[in-house]
Amino acid sequence: MSNVTYSIIFYLFAAITVFSAAFVVFSRNVIYSAFSLLFTFFGVAALYVYLSADFIAVTQIIVYVGGILVLLLFGVMFTNKIMMTKLRTDVINMVPGLAILAAVVGGLLTIFYTRADWVTSATQLQGSVVESIGIETMSRYVLPFEMASILLLLALIGAAFLARFDKAHNKER
Repeated sequence: MSNVTYSIIFYLFAAITVFSAAFVVFSRNVIYSAFSLLFTFFGVAALYVYLSADFIAVTQIIVYVGGILVLLLFGVMFTNKIMMTKLRTDVINMVPGLAILAAVVGGLLTIFYTRADWVTSATQLQGSVVESIGIETMSRYVLPFEMASILLLLALIGAAFLARFDKAHNKER
């Protein structure tokens, strides 16, 4: 494929990601926002594949699409109180938000084009990216990896305790 084809593919996935993310923000229906978030996550994963970061792309799909988005959809769709009410949000302060967005994007583009030195590496990676991530995680970074897993386990136990405490506390009243 030529460079033009690669550019077209990149801009197609970038447009899908940006437009679906904008629909998440500006939609007044929570269900539609959640489903457009699905397209945003898949667009980001496609951009990771395009950048040859296959491990991060698969992790993006498994963690965000497979875990968080499905949890969000089940939480919204299977809650009786939410299904009985109108799920509408009011998008307020549109003009100041768009002005701030334009200023931030303009500033970032100015900095990127005037001060950034884009350097490509002359050396190519040898072997699989997944293999090198696994070796680094289980050798050099094993202590931070285990500490993060223990911290997440403690947060999960704390959340379960707080949820159970509230339930038991409400029965006493």
